[in-house]
Amino acid sequence: MEKTTPNKKTLQGTVVSDKMQDTAVVSVMRYVKHPKYKKYMRQTKRYHAHNPGNRAKEGEKVTIRSCRPLSKRKSFEIVFA
Repeated sequence: MEKTTPNKKTLQGTVVSDKMQDTAVVSVMRYVKHPKYKKYMRQTKRYHAHNPGNRAKEGEKVTIRSCRPLSKRKSFEIVFA
């Protein structure tokens, strides 16, 4: 059983690229309210996540969790249940 600590951020998104070795690019979409016009807008952000053994493939829905920095741009890991 894995412990969950409160300082670990978890996000859900879609794998958009799995071409790198042991790394996947995950696109996370969220809704943000415009401060002036009060309209909800869709915002996406791409995260590099550790993908051990290249198990997650392009198009899959995944959960990523923050971890220690593994490289210059990679500070998340894909959670496999």
